[in-house]
Amino acid sequence: MRELVETARQWVAEGRAGYLARPVTEQGFGPRDPAGAVLVDARGECVGALYNGVFDPQLVAEAGAMAPGDTARVCQVSVGAGEAVEARLTCGGQAEVLVQPLAAIPAEWWELLGEGAGVALVTRLNDAADRAVSEVVRATEPARDDAGRRAGELLGTRRPGRDALYGESGLVLVEAYPSAPYVVIGGGGELAEIIGRQAVLLGWGAQTVEAAADALKVLTDHRDAACLVLLSHDPEFDVPTLRGALDLGIPYVGALGSRRTTARRREGLAAAGVSEAQLALVHGPIGLDLGARTPAETALAICAEILGVLGGRETRALRDSDVPLRG
Repeated sequence: MRELVETARQWVAEGRAGYLARPVTEQGFGPRDPAGAVLVDARGECVGALYNGVFDPQLVAEAGAMAPGDTARVCQVSVGAGEAVEARLTCGGQAEVLVQPLAAIPAEWWELLGEGAGVALVTRLNDAADRAVSEVVRATEPARDDAGRRAGELLGTRRPGRDALYGESGLVLVEAYPSAPYVVIGGGGELAEIIGRQAVLLGWGAQTVEAAADALKVLTDHRDAACLVLLSHDPEFDVPTLRGALDLGIPYVGALGSRRTTARRREGLAAAGVSEAQLALVHGPIGLDLGARTPAETALAICAEILGVLGGRETRALRDSDVPLRG
């Protein structure tokens, strides 16, 4: 969705009759982008990615068939196994897709997405699904109803997500786009470089710092999205950095090192006044228990743990096992 911001703004400025299409419900298709969406116009231009474009012609036709004054249209799309292979989808599937004129989408939505802010769009449809009202919910706003609460939950996962709620007043689509995780890597070297590349591959931000003061500044600047991966073994660096990250409430705090180094850090943090509850939030030894040996494998294990923690998934971490750290 964020990649559509400039195009959406341009089309609105030009007065072009553009439409935003994205799934409400879906089954099948295999792995897919939870942020998938496409902009279409009456001339047949499509910008964005939704099911690898297999439904683009249908969505253009659906947009063109909307009656004047309609603010929404929910259409059924489906693709069989053979067509799915041609479209490079893992398997066939079916979905309900919501199509809305750009004029029905709040301008604030595109502004906040363009800024990289954590934000959700709540769209309430009538029973006929031809009228919709969309409102923006910021990550920092208190929930006013079930849709607001669900938006907060989805934003809290730090990963894009959608959910359809059904109530007495009709269908409500909740679309959440948190700020992308920003990995602050404390300490340099080969592993830091590979973690940074892995983060970029996942669509995250990343920055390497080599001093406690710098680490705390970056963590503070990116507080809503920051994750700490501490590689340094210097007590003058790691203890204040870990303590600062915990005080800031950073959602993922991890520290590389042997079990002996991990125990030393815990002692240093406890001496600095860090509570047992806070100590339990530190992922150390860092990473999932994948049997990683090489720097690339270790970076994968670390980023996979970050992904699991941010998504609220139960995973087997090295800190929860007693196996040797090198297989």
